[in-house]
Amino acid sequence: MSAEELHEPSSDEMRAARVTTYVLGEMSPDEAAAFELELEEDEALAGEVEEMRAMSDMLTSELGRDVPAPPASHKRTAAPVAPVVALPARRSLRGFWLASLGLAAALGMFSLAYLETRPQMGADAAAMASAYSERETTASELIVEQAPVAAATAAPMYLFDGRNERSATGNSKSKAPTDRETWGPTEEPVASNDHGSIVDNPFIKTSADAKSTFSIDVDTASYSILRGYLTRGQAPPAAAVRIEELINYFSYAYPKPDGAHPFSVNVDVGAAPWAPSHRLVRVGMLGKEVKLEDHEGANLVFLVDSSGSMSADNKLPLLRESLKLLLPKLSDRDSVSIVAYAGSAGLVLPATPGDQHQKIQSALDRLAAGGSTNGGEGIELAYAVARDHFIKGGVNRVILCTDGDFNVGITSGTSLVDLVKQKAQSGVFLSVLGFGMGNLKDGTLEQIADKGNGNYAYVDNIDEGRKVLAEGLGNLVTIAKDVKIQVTFDPKRVESFRLIGYENRVLAHKDFNDDTKDAGDLGSGHTVTALYEVVTKKGATDGDLLTVQLRYKDPDGSESKLIESVASDTTGDGMSADFRFAAGVAAFGMMLRNSPHKGSTDWGLVTSLLRAGVESDGTGRRRELLELVEKAKQLSGR
Repeated sequence: MSAEELHEPSSDEMRAARVTTYVLGEMSPDEAAAFELELEEDEALAGEVEEMRAMSDMLTSELGRDVPAPPASHKRTAAPVAPVVALPARRSLRGFWLASLGLAAALGMFSLAYLETRPQMGADAAAMASAYSERETTASELIVEQAPVAAATAAPMYLFDGRNERSATGNSKSKAPTDRETWGPTEEPVASNDHGSIVDNPFIKTSADAKSTFSIDVDTASYSILRGYLTRGQAPPAAAVRIEELINYFSYAYPKPDGAHPFSVNVDVGAAPWAPSHRLVRVGMLGKEVKLEDHEGANLVFLVDSSGSMSADNKLPLLRESLKLLLPKLSDRDSVSIVAYAGSAGLVLPATPGDQHQKIQSALDRLAAGGSTNGGEGIELAYAVARDHFIKGGVNRVILCTDGDFNVGITSGTSLVDLVKQKAQSGVFLSVLGFGMGNLKDGTLEQIADKGNGNYAYVDNIDEGRKVLAEGLGNLVTIAKDVKIQVTFDPKRVESFRLIGYENRVLAHKDFNDDTKDAGDLGSGHTVTALYEVVTKKGATDGDLLTVQLRYKDPDGSESKLIESVASDTTGDGMSADFRFAAGVAAFGMMLRNSPHKGSTDWGLVTSLLRAGVESDGTGRRRELLELVEKAKQLSGR
């Protein structure tokens, strides 16, 4: 065919090409995100995508039996098939796709079979979630790794068996990185991340209101998210900096509980480093330690987002390697299930004893990314699996692993949060692990974990995966739920006060005594810290400064219990090294947020405060924070 016989592709042809590229997972994250926005507005386009996806799955399944796998040394040197060529406008969508692959003649029989069986395929997909327990669905039946397809202007395409490792275009199965290595390219786009919004808590005059009421927060995601930004050489947006999560990322040396309650309560008072005339109050909690082996066992259902948005190295590949670190911690008393969801949800691994490591690992290795994201359907199926294998007196938890980019089915954050809140009543709790940058729905994931009676962590490298899953497995054991704190300041001694952080956890005062109001849960060995900046009245003498009250419920209880502690301002300006470190973390957060309450804080003060607590660090994580401060200082130019 001569060049004169070719014509410019029509809009229909370009539309078909985009559908094909999207279904095969070959769009960049930005292109895919933009295309998915179009799908929400264009029902016809969404229908074409689903039609193409169904056909792609069928063809790949059929061809996978006959196409030989390339040798291990094969590096995209196979003979190329015909380049992508624009077809006449009268060709159908299926015709375009098959012709672009150079397979129309060979696969005609499969196209015919698809047309005959398409209604039944739709019925099967609709019935899959409700009938999951009737058959063992393998990962290869649910999620097919598509062969790479070049863009229309690129070099000729090459065919690969979908069961082999992908090309080096961002879809390869990567080996585990070294500790503290951040996955993903430094140029990865982050502009479309959604962190919600936060307005710093103000100072409140005790003459107007002497009480402060809030729910505890054991999330740590904000710290590793800002670490991801800084590692990429970017300043984190203010909304991504939740100061309480930065503080609670680290453990503190609080006294152990005495046995009367499942956690200890500790209060310290010192001078606010950034405003020496103000007082800084630290309220700290340490939960009792319950070893997982002393428990009845763990029923863990991993709900894995396998949509196209999870294809980057710092998403699904990192997730796979992180989950493998958990396996040595599991025993035959534990149960592991894997539910994957993209356009539809499916059971990849039925409930499997925790000591069958190879079976679990094989299921993880077969996970592949492709398609849109139906989070609501996945949550429904995951809870159904968890309920069917419920361990009375044990840990029953769904662990959602995603970037939060829900774009099919229930797509609004509010609806998903409501769904999780409803499911939490079953006694199955939900925790969230966030992955990736570029389309991270941080604010939605925080809310889902909150209403699911779980915690939210963000995994940006393999060391964080180890911290959260291997080292933090015991934290899945809930020792107290619906934990609320109410602090009452003495108006005779306190002019005003400000809670540092916890903006998303503030409660109405009346909710403190209302056992129907949900609040945060405390896990085994967890520490929780809250800081108040306090302005005392002139001439106020030493004495009781505040009263701390805490309410909590036993993990299987419905009535709360009350703890009360009175704190006096008798400690002078001295602060322990641990207290100074917590103050330094708060100061770091205020600098990143450019808080109006940062006072005289500068990078030098932040570094000085943090260094006080580095010597007691046995993990290296406090020292790492000093490195992040230096990165932030360089970015600020100050």
